[in-house]
Amino acid sequence: MPQNLPNFSHSVRLKYVKLGYQYLVNHIITFLLIPIMAGIVIEVLRLGPEEILGIPRSIYLVDYACYKPPVTCRVPFATFMEHSRMNLKDSPKSVDFQMRILERSGLGEETCLPPAIHYIPPNPTMEAARGEAELVIFSAIDALMKKTGVKPKDIDILIREL
Repeated sequence: MPQNLPNFSHSVRLKYVKLGYQYLVNHIITFLLIPIMAGIVIEVLRLGPEEILGIPRSIYLVDYACYKPPVTCRVPFATFMEHSRMNLKDSPKSVDFQMRILERSGLGEETCLPPAIHYIPPNPTMEAARGEAELVIFSAIDALMKKTGVKPKDIDILIREL
């Protein structure tokens, strides 16, 4: 035997539920944007005036600096080829290939190589590579800082060109 359920369509409470749902659907974007806007306002209030003005900053190339290796790192063609002949004495084809590459590469008599490559036989270690990288990077950055007067905290990105 079916139970008699009350007719909710005439209920006053259901009317308010429908109105609330309709209001929510009509203003959903507003309800979503309020927390986002509140977060932005809190973040802006947390920043100081200099940081607020710095938000839409332009990017400029102020200056550049290059690392200039010491004269002791220079390797003239004759020295390079002599080292190649000593290191590759069992492979004359490799020496000829290196000579062709050297002639066509565009490198000059003032070309420099890292100190680890100057040894016979060459001694390229991770420690030597790290030391060379630190020397090149820090020397160039120090020269740039001295030349421009820019503070390290003002730099957002550093571009290294090979």
